[in-house]
Amino acid sequence: MPQLGESVTEGTIGHWLKKVGDHVDKYEPICEVATDKVNAEVPAPFGGTLTALLAEEGQTLKVGEPICDIAESGAPAEAAPAADASVAPAPGAPAPAAVAAAPPVAAPAASAAAVPAAARGRVRTSPYVRRLAQEAGVDLTIVPGTGSDGRVTREDLQRFQASGAATPAAVNAAPAQTASPPVAAAPQATPAAPAYQAPAPSAPPTPIAGDSFMPLTPMRRTIAEHMVRSKHESPHATAWFEVDMSRVVALRKALRPEFEAREGVPLTYLPFVTKAAVEALREFPQINASWGGDKLIIHGGIHVGIAVAVPDGLVVPVLRNADGYSVAGLARAANDLITRARAGRLTLADLEGGTFTVNNPGSYGSVFSAPVINQPQAAILSMESIVKRPVVIEGDAIAVRSMMFLSFSFDHRILDGAMANQYLASVKRRLEAMGPETQVY
Repeated sequence: MPQLGESVTEGTIGHWLKKVGDHVDKYEPICEVATDKVNAEVPAPFGGTLTALLAEEGQTLKVGEPICDIAESGAPAEAAPAADASVAPAPGAPAPAAVAAAPPVAAPAASAAAVPAAARGRVRTSPYVRRLAQEAGVDLTIVPGTGSDGRVTREDLQRFQASGAATPAAVNAAPAQTASPPVAAAPQATPAAPAYQAPAPSAPPTPIAGDSFMPLTPMRRTIAEHMVRSKHESPHATAWFEVDMSRVVALRKALRPEFEAREGVPLTYLPFVTKAAVEALREFPQINASWGGDKLIIHGGIHVGIAVAVPDGLVVPVLRNADGYSVAGLARAANDLITRARAGRLTLADLEGGTFTVNNPGSYGSVFSAPVINQPQAAILSMESIVKRPVVIEGDAIAVRSMMFLSFSFDHRILDGAMANQYLASVKRRLEAMGPETQVY
């Protein structure tokens, strides 16, 4: 598994692009890998014939673990598995690639018999399974693993829970058998239990006639894990403000033909809202923050993630130093990120380092929502659809105005309602003040 980013420690095989026996050229993509940041194609380190796939689609591996064997062009097919630590390569000869140096997993059924993790040493599993086990209060060291090299899979965990061995009594009893002072062992284990125990994942519903199945893509699995983690970690609170966007609507209508002819990108409402949001973040820097356990991390740069819907899920590319852009600059930069996101051309660097997120469900007609925080950020702002409604204006007159709700979800550990509402009031004030005099370029 290649290193796909500085903070990425593992990847999931999404789809094999080649099969055993296929010839591959150097740098030709051999598989798609999904990480918690981005999907990427893995190129062949050299040309040759693919002789073995050491990981299945959907399997998660640590960075550096082998994923396949490739017999290099011009080398006999037997040369790949004959790698022996006692035989050094000839000086000047190309070193064998890491993917070809590991022993092939020829008989997973024999090596992956149900062996408790305690007998295998360190538990091999994915972060998702660790999280499920933690929520269910299951000690993974006593779960038999049937995956490659004794890896504990989600199915192993579910099977273990269904057997009844995962009850709190059984889990607490396991370490007591080996503890020296049996009386002292029990009270020591009590403080280590988390204050909140989430319920165990419910069993999937029983299919009925007419049901069909859609396998989860790696991106959908990652989104699911992140959303569950966000709701478990952050106490969410949401505030809504109604904004009169009539002046922004008029300004955009006046600017749009000349702007789009000059810039070559569409002028949407997103850059206007983003401009107001980042200016308000300078006013309230505590919102541009993350939870640091025993401290708050106030970020020095304002790096705004723009939520973008893509065919198989959602990505959030980051617009760095967003407070340094004009409305026109934000329009150009956001259009570039959105275009590349939908074309699948984002890099890992495009998705890292966000400190605040702006979401635009209003482009699909949403008028009211409660967005989920993009961890580890403190808050997320959603701009809803602009709808013409009769409202009471100054002088108790009734007028038709272009109205929009702003939805603001925040981490209640970091922010209280007072600051959240002050921030929204600042964004509202800035949007309603925009007009012909607004500096767009």
